[in-house]
Amino acid sequence: MPKKKAQRDEDRENRITMEAVVDAYGPEEQAMGWYYYLDDKISFPFQGKCILERKVSPLKLKEVVEVISMAPEDESEREMFVVIRWMDRELAVPLVQIEGIDVDEETEEAIGDWHYWMEQGYEFG
Repeated sequence: MPKKKAQRDEDRENRITMEAVVDAYGPEEQAMGWYYYLDDKISFPFQGKCILERKVSPLKLKEVVEVISMAPEDESEREMFVVIRWMDRELAVPLVQIEGIDVDEETEEAIGDWHYWMEQGYEFG
């Protein structure tokens, strides 16, 4: 996970509260709220760059991949995953690892919202 806590951003806080986790009363509802928020806002496919290495993922820092979709809902119960084309297969990796390259404003904002949430140390629950 990112080590540095991001400075509080009221615009992001409000958007997350009103769009991603609105009416979510437990961890499962929060996870699904985030899932559908990101799935709705992100324009797939897009090129992404790895900005953070994780032990659960084979991606290396600065590696560029094609991000093709959100991972299945059941893969995103604790954190958000996206499906990438990697080598000769499709693989789910944590969205927190990915930064969009030349993506539209809505995609950049949504990915940024998720990164912010993770940097703040928020969890479902």
